[in-house]
Amino acid sequence: MKYRLLTLFALMAPIFTFSQGVVEKGLDEKIDEAFKPISDFFSAVIFFNVWQDPDIPFVLVLLVASALFFTIYFGFPNVRFFGKAINTVRGKYEDIEKHGAKELYGEDGIAQGQDLSNVDIEEHLVGLEDDLAVNGDIIDTIRDESSDGEVSHFQALATAVSGTVGNGNIAGVALAIALGGPGATFWMIVCGLLGMSTKFVECTLGVQYRDVGEDGTVYGGPMYYLSKGLKERGFQKLGKVAAVIFAIFCIGGSFGGGNAAQSNQATIVLKELFNWQSTAAGAIVGLGLAILVGIIIIGGIKRIAQVTEKVVPFMAIMYVVACLYIIFVNFNLIDDAVALIVTEAFNPKAIGVGGVIGVLLVGFKRAAFSNEAGAGSASIAHSAVRTKYSASEGLVALLEPFIDTVLICTMTALVIVIFNFGGYFEYGLDVSTDGSGAVQIGADVVQGAGITAKAFAAYIPYSNVFLTIAVVLFAVSTMISWSYYGLQSWKFLFGRGKAADLTYKFLFLTFVVIGAAASMGSIWAFSDAMIFAMVFPNMVGLFFLFPVVKKQLKRYLDAIKLKYDAIDN
Repeated sequence: MKYRLLTLFALMAPIFTFSQGVVEKGLDEKIDEAFKPISDFFSAVIFFNVWQDPDIPFVLVLLVASALFFTIYFGFPNVRFFGKAINTVRGKYEDIEKHGAKELYGEDGIAQGQDLSNVDIEEHLVGLEDDLAVNGDIIDTIRDESSDGEVSHFQALATAVSGTVGNGNIAGVALAIALGGPGATFWMIVCGLLGMSTKFVECTLGVQYRDVGEDGTVYGGPMYYLSKGLKERGFQKLGKVAAVIFAIFCIGGSFGGGNAAQSNQATIVLKELFNWQSTAAGAIVGLGLAILVGIIIIGGIKRIAQVTEKVVPFMAIMYVVACLYIIFVNFNLIDDAVALIVTEAFNPKAIGVGGVIGVLLVGFKRAAFSNEAGAGSASIAHSAVRTKYSASEGLVALLEPFIDTVLICTMTALVIVIFNFGGYFEYGLDVSTDGSGAVQIGADVVQGAGITAKAFAAYIPYSNVFLTIAVVLFAVSTMISWSYYGLQSWKFLFGRGKAADLTYKFLFLTFVVIGAAASMGSIWAFSDAMIFAMVFPNMVGLFFLFPVVKKQLKRYLDAIKLKYDAIDN
């Protein structure tokens, strides 16, 4: 393992070697110059085109076509099972997920017509102990054979949502609209709805093929369903290779989209709020964020879950309330904004967007980056859930793209579109030199979260303080969730020892500083490349194993039916 770690450090050495240019260059600029060639290389490799003028990357075609296939094959699970997904999160089926449907509600089960979802099973068993003993040992079986896992459905969802609901919802939406115009929002919503089906498939597989250590620690995600699932299908070598490739890209994704892109946007709003002009301001902010994130991630998934289940609902509600306030203050403009979003999806006016295909690609790219459906990352967090039915967590997971893209991204978009009815900037006119979607608003050149901040400032006093807090909270929650994703992949490659654990966390925290110091263009190009790179190996697993998902879905739906048939009778 030591040799592999040394090799990795050697390959990454250029990232930590700052440019030795002119003395006048600040620390942030040196970091950006060192990082930009790496970012450009990965972006060119991952986003190779299958069509020119407009450029259509193969990875986007793969992502959208796969999502459409899973939506049709499973009979629109994003619509049919939405209610069951909510009930699962609420714990309506927790009894059967923990102890099994047949044991509780089967012909010889212990429920005896009673709904045990809100009953203390231990107390119920005590009352039955003298009267009931099916096959001699059902009571002991119920007590001993509870479900594996470390966190609840809600905690797993909160952890995974915190990994997707981040600055892609604030900065990413602003970037999409700045480059593609309001119509990009429509295609983001379409991508989010389709992505619900993909998320359902990959998270079901994450639970189905997880490993549980002797100490109860859960190890799951695409690395495991690729290696174990494809072995079941007779493709052991392909599964091993795909699992290793995914793990490498997931580590890159944890350094990029799940880390550097987040600290980058947090730094932009902090520097603007406090008017920090120092050439080392980014690196200093990054160091502070690294210390904060480091304190949290040392505790592992249980600590992460405890933090995210409190922070995520708070920050999401805070941000949504602010968006809704702005939207309803401008109630008379809502229909105009929606009409503009739909109209420009098919007849875009944004400069240089390249017609309908161009705006579609902008919307799909930003939505896929935001909700990560198809990348497989969320299945790592969902695999840690306590349940006997893998499809139960798949249903919970389909709520993620809905929350992330259909709700929060759409609200951000409406705020920006309503704001720009005042004609503050021109859609598609990128005034940056690095493709970061910068626009001119008054005397200021702003990009990403800065555009959203200007929109908020027009309607909410001191909103710069509010939005800065929101962006930082989004960033931190995303980083701590992605640290878990990356660490699981790292352990898959380098083992589960303490040295491997600390090495990964050191590298992860280093990228917090790099993201804060480097330019938005370089960081987001690298982040996009790393997130989308995960799609290639992950799709290998999804297309080989989706019949397993269908089987597990039927098993879970049958269990729910058995429960309610027993109660009704």
